[in-house]
Amino acid sequence: MANWEPSGVDLADALIQQNPWMATELVPDALAPPTERPLVAGITAALLRDDFRRFQVILGPRRVGKTTVMYQTVRHLLAAGVPARRIWWLRLDHPLFLDLPLGTLVSAALQVAGGEEDVYLFLDELVYAKDWMLWLKTFFDERWPVRIVGSSSAVGALRRQHPEAGVGRWEERYLTPYLLTEYLDLRGHRIDVVGAGSLDETMTRVISSHLESPVLAEAYRELLLTGGFPELLARFLDRPASDTERLLESQRVLRADVVERAIYKDIPQSFGVDSPMQLERLLYVAAGQMTGLLSPRKMAGQLGLAEPTVENYLSYLERSYVLFTLSNYSGSEISRQRRGRKLYFYDGAVRNAALERGLGPLQNLVEMGQLYENMAASHLYCLSLLTGVRCFHWRDGDLEVDLIHDDPEKPMAFEIATSSTHSRRGLRALVDRHPRFSNRLWVISSGGPSVLPEHDREGIGQLPLELFLVAVGVEFNERLSRLFSHLDLDSPGS
Repeated sequence: MANWEPSGVDLADALIQQNPWMATELVPDALAPPTERPLVAGITAALLRDDFRRFQVILGPRRVGKTTVMYQTVRHLLAAGVPARRIWWLRLDHPLFLDLPLGTLVSAALQVAGGEEDVYLFLDELVYAKDWMLWLKTFFDERWPVRIVGSSSAVGALRRQHPEAGVGRWEERYLTPYLLTEYLDLRGHRIDVVGAGSLDETMTRVISSHLESPVLAEAYRELLLTGGFPELLARFLDRPASDTERLLESQRVLRADVVERAIYKDIPQSFGVDSPMQLERLLYVAAGQMTGLLSPRKMAGQLGLAEPTVENYLSYLERSYVLFTLSNYSGSEISRQRRGRKLYFYDGAVRNAALERGLGPLQNLVEMGQLYENMAASHLYCLSLLTGVRCFHWRDGDLEVDLIHDDPEKPMAFEIATSSTHSRRGLRALVDRHPRFSNRLWVISSGGPSVLPEHDREGIGQLPLELFLVAVGVEFNERLSRLFSHLDLDSPGS
């Protein structure tokens, strides 16, 4: 490991400022608020294992709380008796760190910590470090005495160059925008339903629990308009806010903190984009097509760009957790990739900010319907990131189904509608072509009834949107719990 000497007072000051617990042995409350997301317990328990195995990399959109999760983990390590000199925070997008090799910074931490025990490293904005993936590989393969947690909003940047580097060396942990169940918990309304380990059975449990409360409908509308971003949601917890106030404040904050930062900083840094203004124009066009079929050729014509450039820009936005696409479901993996994709945002509030829609969504029922569908799709997609169950849509001519949850044993299909009387033509056509979906077809509508598929003569169930979101959230929590089930999550600081 290379020797390290501070190049000046500024660099030393930066290290001191980023690690305030070195002097106080405490994490300031402003950095680690008391409300914790479930991932904190899992990350802490993994770090404290005697047989620590793999580094942890937290991925997700901007402003979902990745940095906060890491600060809260630092707090638990200190409470567990880990000496402050063995806990180092490096915010790698700091201007003074950008030109320093990651190995040099880590060597500095090891020298200051001294001794033979492992050092706990928290690498915020990991992809800003040059050759970060190769450095993590080096730390792991050469058995440097480090236990690492990293974070990124654009971790896909180097996978195309070194896709094998992370295998067996680190585990990717996704931190999503707040799902409805987590937001309800934040509001003091815990859902006492246990996930079944499959979305199909969990939806049945939710229906059997007879969850009827105006709080559910109120909470999902608040989440829809505000977005699932912790700091934004916390602003309105202790004071009433109108739909107008939520919508406008969300757009103001997310425009600066998510849209502009992703377009003008994260993506150019991670992917080498030279024309971020073109990227912003593309995002604007994409936001106008949310929940619709994606046509890179038409977008290229609109923007005056080459189609391969449009495809590249879209992939950068996907890898930076701004938007995602769902392929068309079929029985053939090849045709899945060839046929049209549908476009969604990780959070519809980011779409509103990208378009600077103002009060538009409140005045347009069609637009609100698109936001409802996006919310359902983003919840389901977040579950897929955790479980590996793939999501699709299905379209054949004028027949379509909005969402496919392609569980190998219990696949499900969902039509997201504004009314429970919505046409079932697409669902009927899907099950005719793919009988494996039999008795697992659903119409999801705002304020609709709860009917199990087996109680309908066509085998098509119905569920209100808010209960569908609850079911997805309950199943997400169950799967997350199982993911860390081999660790002691009850007392992460013990």
